[in-house]
Amino acid sequence: MSLLKTIDPNPSFAPRENVPPPERLISGNPRFRTWAQDTARDDRINAGVWEATPGITHSIKGETFEFCHILSGVVEITPEGGEPVVYRAGDSFLMKPGFIGTWKTIETVRKIYVTVTP
Repeated sequence: MSLLKTIDPNPSFAPRENVPPPERLISGNPRFRTWAQDTARDDRINAGVWEATPGITHSIKGETFEFCHILSGVVEITPEGGEPVVYRAGDSFLMKPGFIGTWKTIETVRKIYVTVTP
């Protein structure tokens, strides 16, 4: 097993497709596609590419730490009690454990993600 992994931003294999659970949906009809590309430590560390169509959802990280790098599209993330922040292609950010807020996909977004859950 190699200890170096390249994340393909345009994977050729079929993604896992899903929608937000009803309790997380705020508005719209977003659809999610995930191309999981690596996992470690009993699935507690995950990396790959994720895509979402426009809509607004509740974002609740719980104990999960997530790094995101936007490949395409536009999102607006609003922390609970905070001001909205817009991210576009080329931007990177972290959502730390305990984060609660809203995720508004303005233009279909594709990101590279790395999640770590204790």
